[in-house]
Amino acid sequence: MAPQRPAGSPLDKAGLGIKFLGISVLAGVLVAGMALPAVGALGLTAKDTAESFENVPDDFKTPTLSQASSIYDSKGGLIAKVFDRDRTILTKDQMAPIIRVAQVDIEDNRFYEHGAIDLKGVLRAIGKNAEAGSATQGASTLTQQYVKNVFVEQAGDDQAAFLEATKKSLGRKVQELKYAIKLEEDLSKDQILTNYLNITFYGHQAYGIESASNRYFSKSAKDLTIPEAAMLAGLVQNPTAYDPILHPKAAQARRDTVINKLLEYKHITPQEAKDALAAPLGIKYREPLNGCITAQAGMGFFCDYVRHVVKLDPVFGKTAADRKKLWGQGGLKIYTTIDPDKQKAAYDAVTGRVRVTDSVSAAMTMIKPGTGEILAMAQTRPYGLDPNQHQTVLNLNVDNAMGGGNGFSPGSTFKPITAAAALEAGVPITQTYDSPNKMDYPKISTCGGGFASDKGATVQNESPSEVGPYPMQIAMAKSVNTYFIQMEQEIGLCPVKQMANKLGIKNLANGTPLKQVGSMTLGTQEVSPLAMAGVYAAFAARGLYCNPVAITGVTDAEGKKLPVPQANCTQAMLQTTADGINTLLKGVTEKGTGSSLGLADGRMIAGKTGTTDKRYAAWFDGYTPELAAAVWLGGPGDYVSMKDIHIGGRYFDAVFGATGPGPIWKDAMDDAVAGTPKSTFPTVDIPAPVDPNAPTDPATPPSSDGATGLVNGGFTLPPGVLGGNTGRPTKPGRH
Repeated sequence: MAPQRPAGSPLDKAGLGIKFLGISVLAGVLVAGMALPAVGALGLTAKDTAESFENVPDDFKTPTLSQASSIYDSKGGLIAKVFDRDRTILTKDQMAPIIRVAQVDIEDNRFYEHGAIDLKGVLRAIGKNAEAGSATQGASTLTQQYVKNVFVEQAGDDQAAFLEATKKSLGRKVQELKYAIKLEEDLSKDQILTNYLNITFYGHQAYGIESASNRYFSKSAKDLTIPEAAMLAGLVQNPTAYDPILHPKAAQARRDTVINKLLEYKHITPQEAKDALAAPLGIKYREPLNGCITAQAGMGFFCDYVRHVVKLDPVFGKTAADRKKLWGQGGLKIYTTIDPDKQKAAYDAVTGRVRVTDSVSAAMTMIKPGTGEILAMAQTRPYGLDPNQHQTVLNLNVDNAMGGGNGFSPGSTFKPITAAAALEAGVPITQTYDSPNKMDYPKISTCGGGFASDKGATVQNESPSEVGPYPMQIAMAKSVNTYFIQMEQEIGLCPVKQMANKLGIKNLANGTPLKQVGSMTLGTQEVSPLAMAGVYAAFAARGLYCNPVAITGVTDAEGKKLPVPQANCTQAMLQTTADGINTLLKGVTEKGTGSSLGLADGRMIAGKTGTTDKRYAAWFDGYTPELAAAVWLGGPGDYVSMKDIHIGGRYFDAVFGATGPGPIWKDAMDDAVAGTPKSTFPTVDIPAPVDPNAPTDPATPPSSDGATGLVNGGFTLPPGVLGGNTGRPTKPGRH
């Protein structure tokens, strides 16, 4: 029996009467004053239906519920489950019958008997509230609660929309009732209950009964027992107060209330009730594992890249809002290009050669030539939010817009782009230039008909012994800086810029256009490892450049296939030009700066080393006919001069492209191509060149692989980005 309020003053009694009258009037308005088309509780039908009842939005009949999306690798393995709201939608048959019964018994036991409005429930609530002197008991039916939940779901993270959806006003109540009445006409009771169980919040980021069952009991909703179902059903009223993790006693008391209701309504036997009441809560809690942070083998950064693709590529929606909605609603199955075996090879290499505690880090991207498919994307530092554990969410492999920083100076790995432009312009592959050890920057023509000039700046070769003349093959093998400046002077900057554009480098990593400056050929402008991997993949594919792609297929929550970004491959250069570049870069790995990087099985490779001024960054970009990879090594958040330094437990007096990133590339490629068929790429015949200098000591790098005296070599990261610096400007006097 409800507790009795003490008899107060006449004024108190009058107030109580007014409250009772007010509630009665409100009930009358809700039940009789809205021109209802059908009121199941009264068995009445109204012919004069208000226009607002004619249609209920489809979202209320079959709501588009936010749920988890799954990202898969190329072999079907799950990379990560990502969600704004952790939810998996079930059908009626996928739910244990006991959870359906328990939810009805505790929330709305007459659900299958009344219509959208439960008249008995309204009258009972009026009596209880009048007795208590306040609105202590509600009379909302399960259908009305479902409608309210849809409004809340539609509000999402919009605080203003959420407050509107939960506002306690007569207008809001009337709107909910109108929708509930129409839903009762259009949907069966079982459909409404199924929708309700899929939309309801159960606490701890669990939306819907499947997520709740996994969260608290580590099992599917189809396998719930009586006491487990009772606990979950009881949570709905107040997920915070009945939280079984924080308040187990309250949760058990609430669970027992539900069990007793099941017994009262004869949905379980007395013995089942006795056993259920005696059972412990039996919580087997599973933390909500959301997002790319859960990915294994260093795939978190690739996972994050996929997220950026979906949110930024117009193929997934015309506007940013459309794409954000698609991602937020989830239910997507995203199939990607990442090869788990090659990913492991890359991840093992970057973490095996460079420690997370080192002052520098490494990043590596692998691409399949002729397709643009990203097969691996790895870096030394783990994906995560805890800088104390050396974690970062900054993807060092990609551009700023895709979750990366502002890139890195590629150094001499840019020189083959200049060589390709020269060959396309008719410069013979035997071309010789004076190539002095040191020279002033000359005036060089640009696309606009003007000239670029670095007044007062000089460029010199790495070693004092590097004095030409040099033919192209030796200049590439020894990475002679002055040779490529003279090549630029002959053909102009415009062909170099245009070739870089054709090979995917239209903008720098920070989003600004590639600049026409004399030092362009020396790799002074900052790009990403992904961009450079795409360039070298084009060389391997005989000049066919393909936009890097990460996604092969997507299906939405209904199983409908969505369009995905395409590689849109184009012939960036003549095949004979690419054959010439392959010949030059093959020479780099045989007799040049990369001669120590041959693969274990002896298969044909080609590539180019790169080291920037003061050793702020070092690169090796190389390839076989089937696999191209770019490796960068440098400071992950600031300029770090890689001189007199320990990396991976090994001491370096000075890091070169062949000694730092080169071994990482070799380790990863040895694993990635092991057991696969060997093949070759076409080459061209070049008359044996003459090196004007004495043979290089094989114990040291054959020659320069850097852009001495001019290259920034560092990079800047967006302010406030975890793992980045404050975006400080380039050091004075550098390009």
